[in-house]
Amino acid sequence: MVVPWSKKIALCALAGLATGCTTLPTQQLAPDEAPVIVGSAARRNFTQMEPAFGCLADAMRQRKQPVVGIAVGDVKDYTGKYSQNEGSTITQGGALMIYSALGKLGDVVQLQERFDTRIAELELAYTDRRQLGDGRTHAVEQGKPAVPWVPYFGGTILRSNYYIVGGITELNYNIGSGGFEAAVNGVGVKKRTYTMNIGVDLRLVDTRTLVVARTVSLQKQIIGEEIGAGVYRFFGSDLVDINVGGKSQEPLQLGVRTTIEQGVVELVSAIAGIDPQDCLPRDKAKGAAAPAAQPQSVAVAAAPANGNGKNGTHKVVVNDETQSGLTPQNGAVSAQGGEQLVPFEFGSTAIGPQAMSMIEQMASEAARGNSVGFHLLARDNESWPPVQRREITNQRIKAITDALAAKGIAATRVGVTWMPNPTDSGIVRQGAGYQRIATMVIAR
Repeated sequence: MVVPWSKKIALCALAGLATGCTTLPTQQLAPDEAPVIVGSAARRNFTQMEPAFGCLADAMRQRKQPVVGIAVGDVKDYTGKYSQNEGSTITQGGALMIYSALGKLGDVVQLQERFDTRIAELELAYTDRRQLGDGRTHAVEQGKPAVPWVPYFGGTILRSNYYIVGGITELNYNIGSGGFEAAVNGVGVKKRTYTMNIGVDLRLVDTRTLVVARTVSLQKQIIGEEIGAGVYRFFGSDLVDINVGGKSQEPLQLGVRTTIEQGVVELVSAIAGIDPQDCLPRDKAKGAAAPAAQPQSVAVAAAPANGNGKNGTHKVVVNDETQSGLTPQNGAVSAQGGEQLVPFEFGSTAIGPQAMSMIEQMASEAARGNSVGFHLLARDNESWPPVQRREITNQRIKAITDALAAKGIAATRVGVTWMPNPTDSGIVRQGAGYQRIATMVIAR
């Protein structure tokens, strides 16, 4: 019997579908069970931000900065997108993604648990009721028998310096799509591409003061495509309807994780006073910013190491552009007794809005030929080794001198009248939450 070629096509298609159902690997785990499909092995969850975490951690180690304690608050899904059949469209685990991201920084940060403390609080309650033991006996009071419960004297829970909160705030479907579809005599092909995006807003908060130290707002586009081909026509008395194709999309939740990880890099960089653009991935073909300029060695006026009040020249390393630093968005420092106070945030050499306002006032006063004295302030929780403290102070002095020069005040008029000795281990407090790190003057 001769089979028409149209039927041969249909039979081949059906055979292909039948064999396609058995191509996945299976494994029979027990003799009385049906075989189950065995997929890929579990692996670490990598993203394109992985090199950025290594770069940032290395930069923080090179600066020998003290380890910063960071906690994570609730990071919710605020998009409101919900499917009755599939549930929430966006992951509800944003806070867990931030914990994992901070863990990729290794030992340069200390993670403090604040998201789910139920077990710790329960055990502290057991301890308070003298119900918690560790299998040993403990001497609580001299001359009295040892007890089986664990004594607690308080202070074992370490405080955090900062915490991160925020949310996933955008999910925009089909912000752009395109494609084509063509058919001739029932035979056609099609291709379609589409783009959606998500948005994340995070903020870094000083635990002690509740000052919002830095915010980031990031978005990422998610792309996908669909291709296909089909035949729908009669061959004699036979109707043939065959459709093949494929659809693929960048994983939506992986896009959320990648965006959150970049936000974490930018927030931690702000704490460390490091420009995050030096570590973030770049794609010049897509128009991303070029790498920041390499640091150059420049000379600035600074107090000598002996701290005798005479100005000298000290070599420091700074960037040509203003470094990205930790500038509080709701912070305030009040002057005392008419003194001019120029504040810097933790580890930052960047001039924030309040400091710039003070510089403008001092430049205006100095332009009238008057002498102006002022203090440079830093957060009172800054505690650097002597060499690093001197380096960051000189960078801040350079930033102030450059800012005054931009306002028309010659650098020769700006000098340093006081800096702490390298051997000084204490700090000079100046107002609530700040310490004085240098005193400067704009001469007549």
